[in-house]
Amino acid sequence: MAFHSILCSPFNLILTIFVLFSCCFGLCYTYDQPGYNTFTVSSFSYPQTTLRPFDLRYLRVDLPLWFSSLSISLSSDVDLDAASLRKTPESALPIICFRDGSPPLPDVSNTSLKDLVLVPISNYSFGGIQAFQNVEQCFPMQKNITMKLTNEQISPGAWYFGLFNGIGRTRTQSKMIVRGPTYAFSANITVEGCTTPTMWGQYCNQTVDTLSCVPSAGNISVAKSYNQTSKNVVSCKNSLEASCLGDGEQKVYSLEVMGVAEELTIMAMNIRLNVTATNNSGNFIGVNLMCFVRHGAIPSAALHDYSSNISKAPLSIRSPKVGRWYIAILPVNISKELGGTQNSNTKVCYSMESQMLECPIGKAGSNCTWERFVLQTILRRGSSPFESYYLPVSEKVFSKSANFPLEPLLSNSSYGEKPDDIWTYFLSEIPRGAAGGNIHIQLTSDTEINYEVYARFGGLPSIDIWDYFYANSTRSSDGSMFFMLNNSSKEKVDFYILYAREGIWGFGLRHLNTSSSASKDEIIMSISLERCPKSCSSHGDCRLAFDASGLTSYSFCACDRRHGGFDCGIEIVSHQGHIWQSFCLIASNAAAVLPAFWALRQKALAEWVVYTASGIFSGLYHACDVGTWCLLTFNVLQFMDFWLSFMAVVSTFVYLATIDEVFKRAIHTAVAILTALMAVTKATRSSNIIIVIAIGALGLLIGWLIELMTKYRSFSFSIGFHFSILERWQTLKEWVQNLIKTLFRRFHWMFVLAGFTTLAFAAISWKLETSQSYWIWHSLWHVSIYTSSFFFLCSKANIVNSENQSLPNGNYELTRQNSRDEEVRRN
Repeated sequence: MAFHSILCSPFNLILTIFVLFSCCFGLCYTYDQPGYNTFTVSSFSYPQTTLRPFDLRYLRVDLPLWFSSLSISLSSDVDLDAASLRKTPESALPIICFRDGSPPLPDVSNTSLKDLVLVPISNYSFGGIQAFQNVEQCFPMQKNITMKLTNEQISPGAWYFGLFNGIGRTRTQSKMIVRGPTYAFSANITVEGCTTPTMWGQYCNQTVDTLSCVPSAGNISVAKSYNQTSKNVVSCKNSLEASCLGDGEQKVYSLEVMGVAEELTIMAMNIRLNVTATNNSGNFIGVNLMCFVRHGAIPSAALHDYSSNISKAPLSIRSPKVGRWYIAILPVNISKELGGTQNSNTKVCYSMESQMLECPIGKAGSNCTWERFVLQTILRRGSSPFESYYLPVSEKVFSKSANFPLEPLLSNSSYGEKPDDIWTYFLSEIPRGAAGGNIHIQLTSDTEINYEVYARFGGLPSIDIWDYFYANSTRSSDGSMFFMLNNSSKEKVDFYILYAREGIWGFGLRHLNTSSSASKDEIIMSISLERCPKSCSSHGDCRLAFDASGLTSYSFCACDRRHGGFDCGIEIVSHQGHIWQSFCLIASNAAAVLPAFWALRQKALAEWVVYTASGIFSGLYHACDVGTWCLLTFNVLQFMDFWLSFMAVVSTFVYLATIDEVFKRAIHTAVAILTALMAVTKATRSSNIIIVIAIGALGLLIGWLIELMTKYRSFSFSIGFHFSILERWQTLKEWVQNLIKTLFRRFHWMFVLAGFTTLAFAAISWKLETSQSYWIWHSLWHVSIYTSSFFFLCSKANIVNSENQSLPNGNYELTRQNSRDEEVRRN
């Protein structure tokens, strides 16, 4: 909307948002006021919900016309102070956003990020805002947020709250890993209403008089040499003939604008004092009767859309929005006009009246000579919910596609001797629940297009009243956070209105340079409601989701590895960079050759199969993950990669135990079942690494126990028959010493040290992995983890044969001791 379209609107809007901001940080308090006519319209409790990195949730709240207040209480486990917020990157910043009419989008453009989010907590700036319905306000998420907004602060309708765990262009980018802080929140939302429709205010203690409207008996005719038409006049009056107010007293009226109107005029008739003042005839015309008007909420001197002294001249509002308007009348300086006398009984009386001027069906404009068409909604077959296109309801065009010719519908007359200022209007409606869709407007021609396109919610736009517009490549609403251009040129107008509000939308085409021959060229127009803009720029998939209440569906792009942004139109990784990253992630799995080769050389065929399969499927999985090539489905490849990785880790531990193949097969079977369950349930959780290492260590321990029970069974039983404590202690001491010597002979400790070193580097690589640096650190993790397994395999000394041979010769100390004890018993 143009800056000057509403009187005092920047100041009013700043004050409204300041109140909203204050409430967000606990500056709004709830006072119990018993005895007022309020009741609970609705109450919702959202259970505790966890937001993973880059997740979001939308909450929708519907406020009826008679609502009195909206109370919201949010609790979370976010604990960030001002210093932490300044250090937190936007990709990990938890925020909450508010928007009237449709879901918020804090990171749809760099402008919205700069103006709405990344500012200090104690120094928010709300300057430069044009219209409240076209903006959103975002704040860092707090541990506890309590809000109470009244009908004096916000308008009825649908309000949306968005909770984001990280924002920015990488929010929609597909990631190989998603790591970062998570937070949980819960919410309680209550909507209070007034039991009496004629009451208003936070506690429903303010009386509002409804102006009843009836068509006027006559019409206002406007005759021109080229046309003659008439305006329908709807007159709205108060049920009481006159109202009297004292100095500073305020009276509020409500007026319902049911359809598209050209003008709303508010006037006060028969202004007079209720008493006869000195040297005054009683008919007093010097009183200032201020009128404040606001759409959707009660106005005040500090918060209004329009204002005027209607005791001097009527207040005229061009193209008023559809919906409820509130009018506040406030006498000013009565005592001053009476020469400074103070009399509490002195009041100013007046008769309230308003008129709405409406054009006949199919006409619009100040003179009702421009064309106006209603657009019919046609749903697309086999598409997502609410996806549709719009065609004009007119006998002038017949179209079976989403496009229609524009020339038969254009207005051919101007007003006020301005041939370059001709308008043609279209009206469409966004249905309830479709606020997460995008309006797509296109004009195409073979030659230069001499049209400006204006859009406005709730009414018809004009040159100075609009929400969004496109004039040319240099003049448009491109700076708006909900306006997106799409390759517009001189021969093409193409733009989106993102997450359009539910309700009536008016579109105006302003025809320039009518004398040009270009006006005779065929121009094709299309207006549609689509899901993801630009079809995610061919770099992602369009997904559909619902808000927490299930009342609104919204779409979003899930981009590929290289792109991000709301429409996947931002290149995050270059093509060459993507090739290099893919090569590193795939080729680094060649390090699996090292442990596989050693296992094959040692004839450990089970371990050889595991290492070989692990390297192959890890390479295939990462090839599919980066978008290069998928041999099988992604889920199958992911399962095989993680399962075989788990098996490779455990197999390394089991290999270090010198036990019979029968026991190894049993341990491998049990481990395969456990790791398969881990891989199929939640393979990517970080705790799996600790669990797998624990399973492997347990397998090694079991192997050693089996080995000890097999080789040292005779010692275990013989020690129980020693009655001498000294001999028993000496025997145990020798057994422990020999066990330690055997353990040292069992491993090559240089390889063990090298194995733990590379394992530590693998742990560091895993810890340093982020969404941006995943490719390099995970590639190093592949190399280090496979190399670590290779060193551990090499660390096992092949001493089985020497131990077996030493038994008959009496070299093994434990066997020799057992033999000596046996000889003593025989003697």
